[in-house]
Amino acid sequence: VSLWLPLALGVAAVAAGQSPLQRRVVRDVLEYFHGRSNVHFLFKEREVDGVTEREDPSGTFVQLRLGLAQTTCRKRAPQRHCRVLESRRKPTCLACYKFDTSDVPKVLDKYHNCGPSHHLAAKEIRQRDEAECRAVEEAGKGGDTPYLPGMFAFSRGLPA
Repeated sequence: VSLWLPLALGVAAVAAGQSPLQRRVVRDVLEYFHGRSNVHFLFKEREVDGVTEREDPSGTFVQLRLGLAQTTCRKRAPQRHCRVLESRRKPTCLACYKFDTSDVPKVLDKYHNCGPSHHLAAKEIRQRDEAECRAVEEAGKGGDTPYLPGMFAFSRGLPA
């Protein structure tokens, strides 16, 4: 009990300082990460850093880095109390999300990349991440109506 209490308090303290959109991004990234086929154990939020949240007329852009810690629980059979394994994998996820300005914000565009911390520090990956996040931030700025991925894919039919 004494081992997981500091972690639980730390996660609660981190969550307390987050905006609702930031908490939503963290939940979404955890869901994405656990949905990957090569992930067999549950992971818990270890830390959130590098948080950016900017509003403009087209919506709100949120970027953050989410540090994860592997637990003793298998993904297929989750249990109530999952102990963090200190010496195991600690991946980091970069997440960039753009939300519209509605009362219940919808995701206009998103990008996430999860991997070992040293993997995300590689120059090529960092440059790709920065470019992807810039593109996400620009979502919805094109005109009066927000751009949604795929909205123009079937806008023109073949001539009759």
